[in-house]
Amino acid sequence: MQFAKRLQPMQTNVFAHMDQAKAKARASGKEIIDLSLGSSDLPAAEHVVAAIVASLHDKSTHGYLLFHGTQPFRQAAASWYTDKFGIPVDPETEVLPLIGSQEGTAHLPLALLNPGDFALLQDPGYPSHAGGVYLAGGQIYPMPLRAENNFLPVFEEIPIPVLEQSRMMVLSYPHNPTTAVAPLSFFQEAVAFCRKHDLVLVHDFPYADLVFPDSREKTTNHQSLAPSVLQADPDKEVSIEFFTLSKSYNMGGFRVGYAIGNPQLIAALRQMKAVIDFNQYQGIFNGAIAALQGPQEGVTAMVDTFQERRDAFIRALHKIGWQVDIPQATMYVWAKLPEPWGSKSVDFCTQLVEKTGVAASPGAGFGKNGEGYVRFALVHGPEVLETAVQRISEFLQ
Repeated sequence: MQFAKRLQPMQTNVFAHMDQAKAKARASGKEIIDLSLGSSDLPAAEHVVAAIVASLHDKSTHGYLLFHGTQPFRQAAASWYTDKFGIPVDPETEVLPLIGSQEGTAHLPLALLNPGDFALLQDPGYPSHAGGVYLAGGQIYPMPLRAENNFLPVFEEIPIPVLEQSRMMVLSYPHNPTTAVAPLSFFQEAVAFCRKHDLVLVHDFPYADLVFPDSREKTTNHQSLAPSVLQADPDKEVSIEFFTLSKSYNMGGFRVGYAIGNPQLIAALRQMKAVIDFNQYQGIFNGAIAALQGPQEGVTAMVDTFQERRDAFIRALHKIGWQVDIPQATMYVWAKLPEPWGSKSVDFCTQLVEKTGVAASPGAGFGKNGEGYVRFALVHGPEVLETAVQRISEFLQ
């Protein structure tokens, strides 16, 4: 049996290897504390769940849902964005519902890249960003993210021959895995760079709300928890931004997101979707509308919860002598590996879970420049996180 060549770049997967290591540890009787996946353990709000439950009894929601039927959701998303960032959005031409933002970042390269074209991606970066480029037959130029540059790419380092073949740049801040937050001035630089080189600027923005209070920026007349790329490109000339309800509203399993941006990019992505899928069940959109338009205290509580977990985990790590930076945002801790593990993140994580039951994500799984780091997801309460650090301490000794 023969398969398409486009599958070849996706055959090696560090996270699949880690899943096998977790399964092996579990089979040996280890109690697993899984800090490897960024899947929130917090529940969706009651008013969100109630809206979905009510929809189940409405027979009119049981059929296929075409684009026109998503208008109430698109209007809610546009209003949410404008209220938060102060930029008008046309729900008819500048918003597109998605089955999670990952669907959008994976399908957009199919609309932008011809075989051999380059996409400029962050390294380290979220693995699915590369997957869409491979499926489109594109090439990847990894933009190194280094601690000395606050984990921001240096655009001047990109070779001119690469730029001449490039069609898109993908950014994501607050950043997974490094937890870095980009200032608005960086997005202004990125927009200017993309205009100059005729690039589409793609911003994956799942952690828009998950920024801790001492890292928040104030913008004119509006409080934004992290800058939006469209604040640097308010006319939406070159940019598209992807949002999800997975993090802010604890709706990861419902798979609901959306894109806001340049109307031509929205139309192109809509063309891709038209041949791949219908939309989600109407009831899920009703729950999403309730989330976007309803009480927002749950978002604040979610941020407070992850800040409490961050502080407990960092305090415990510092207590055992592992000095790591305090994250500004996201639900992760990005930790530089102690010696002698410096360039062996996969070995570290494999042996850690096999010997202690604590699972983490090796930095190498996020790209070449992620080597030497490990990512911990703060998806358990403080007591469990402190227990994990006790096990880690025993492992290091």
